Amino acid sequence: MTIPSALIERLATAKSVSVLTGAGVSAESGVPTFRDSQTGFWSKFRPEDLATARGFKRDPKMVWEWYDWRRKMVLDAEPNAGHRALAEMESIFPEFHLITQNIDSLHQRAGSKKVIELHGNISKTKCFEENTPIERWAETGDVPPKCPRCGGMLRPDVVWFEEPMPMNEFRQAVGATECDVFLVVGTSSLVYPAAELPLEAARNGAMVVEINTTMTELTEQVQFHVDGASGVVLPALIQAVRSAREQILK
Repeated sequence: MTIPSALIERLATAKSVSVLTGAGVSAESGVPTFRDSQTGFWSKFRPEDLATARGFKRDPKMVWEWYDWRRKMVLDAEPNAGHRALAEMESIFPEFHLITQNIDSLHQRAGSKKVIELHGNISKTKCFEENTPIERWAETGDVPPKCPRCGGMLRPDVVWFEEPMPMNEFRQAVGATECDVFLVVGTSSLVYPAAELPLEAARNGAMVVEINTTMTELTEQVQFHVDGASGVVLPALIQAVRSAREQILK
């Protein structure tokens, strides 16, 4: 792993830094990607059976149980060094934005206080009919449970295929592209409109850097690609930036 000196120098003087994270960051904690989760019993289902409104209407019990299974798997996972490094960045840079496509709360559990969740959160629930967050409901044995307000079905508060991102969160993410450095960490850069964010940051004059164990569709369009896992690269990057700042102050 080689961290470009130009990146360290830019971060050492940066006032605003934004980060977009994807499934690769959580994979280092043992959280499988959506398709990697389709093993065993769940391997016979198509993604549209498990993660669309159409699939939920067709078999709400199966979809609820799929997400309940994934929710328990996420709860067993622990934040890794990459998550903790990103939480530390909040205290390093005057303006810091953490945007994630992950739904597992591992950033928050690592200590990040301000997280823009583009795809929702698997630990949260909302009413399928009213699209409103629901925190408590009566345990009647119904699967899925019923909304205490309207009696409709409850669903996980995540963004399914064919659904738009939450407008408020996406608006915040677009605003975060106005920054000095934009890091793209552990994401395939295939899912739009999130994949457009680094390109927007580049248009705004940011240094765009990809941190990933593989090349992606974005690689040729960034200023630097750092080959490595986030749990290795990010702690090393923070250490290098702190050292560079100390040299500047001398």
